[in-house]
Amino acid sequence: MSENKTPQLDDRSPWVIDTRELGRHAGLSRALKRSVPVETPLGVPDVITIEAGSELELDLLLESVVEGVLVSGTARAIAKGTCARCLDPLTEEVEVEVQELFAYPGSVTEETTDEDEIPRLVDDKIDLEPIVRDAIVLALPLAPLCTEDCAGLCTECGVKWADLEPGHGHEKIDPRWAALVERFDENAGEKPAQGPS
Repeated sequence: MSENKTPQLDDRSPWVIDTRELGRHAGLSRALKRSVPVETPLGVPDVITIEAGSELELDLLLESVVEGVLVSGTARAIAKGTCARCLDPLTEEVEVEVQELFAYPGSVTEETTDEDEIPRLVDDKIDLEPIVRDAIVLALPLAPLCTEDCAGLCTECGVKWADLEPGHGHEKIDPRWAALVERFDENAGEKPAQGPS
């Protein structure tokens, strides 16, 4: 049997759930709906984060199975960030599916896996924070967009394309061709020479 190196869980934490009522009887289940405060921001600062002080909404089912307690369901939160194209602030709801087995002490799963592979029950309690945090952070977009079709900023003047007039542009002429362009502009006003009739 593997050594239990897991520290004791803090009963006061809203992330820690007591599973004793499931009684290690396979087939018993319990629904869990809970709002959990976010204490440290989740995500990538200055890109997109779930801010400290906001709430994570958990809608989970805890099921007793032969090897432990299976937790499945969803976690939802509001993320705030900056559009990767136009740099406008944005807010979006993030919802993730969560599914994790917490192994009973002395189970075959506990004896044949490492703690970093399968989490463990500690005194019939489970800590949901690591699995929910990981799922939420992995679901956050690396390049968040305010809208799917956001055109971003004009590379010349830095103004949002959505705020610019149609046909907006910054014509640049290579200095090597400038004299030729001027010559064409001069000739554009002249009438073409008439050939013999």
